[in-house]
Amino acid sequence: MDRLIISVLLVAIAVLIALVLQRRRPAAPSGSTWNVPAQLDRRDFHRPAAPWLVAVFTSATCEVCGDVAMKATALTSTEVEVQELEVSAEPEIHRRYGIDAVPLVLIADAEGVVVRHFLGPVTATDLWAAVAEAREPGSTPEGCHGHDA
Repeated sequence: MDRLIISVLLVAIAVLIALVLQRRRPAAPSGSTWNVPAQLDRRDFHRPAAPWLVAVFTSATCEVCGDVAMKATALTSTEVEVQELEVSAEPEIHRRYGIDAVPLVLIADAEGVVVRHFLGPVTATDLWAAVAEAREPGSTPEGCHGHDA
């Protein structure tokens, strides 16, 4: 009988230790997801009647943002409105669209539908090709279409 009680106590202690160790183990890292709007209200931006909008969400504290904005600005034309939206200058726009990471480039059509996007650094070639492909599907060689929205 004494051996049975000792065995039960040892099993109970082992279970207790296992439970304590299980709780001390850190949780598995969660994947990061960032908000990328699928639709924009073109009235929130300059030249809402322009057929295409390239909205560049940035922050003054972001080292990469200036480079991305400069690459996007080169796309400005009668057909394409490019607007940089720096968070401290345009906080309401960032809040409205739930922008939680920069730089974020959105390419939107005349109805405000986001057809392409880039989150983070982007090459001029990828950005320009994405705008060209959005404006005229099939106009860029295979593999040069940028990131799908």
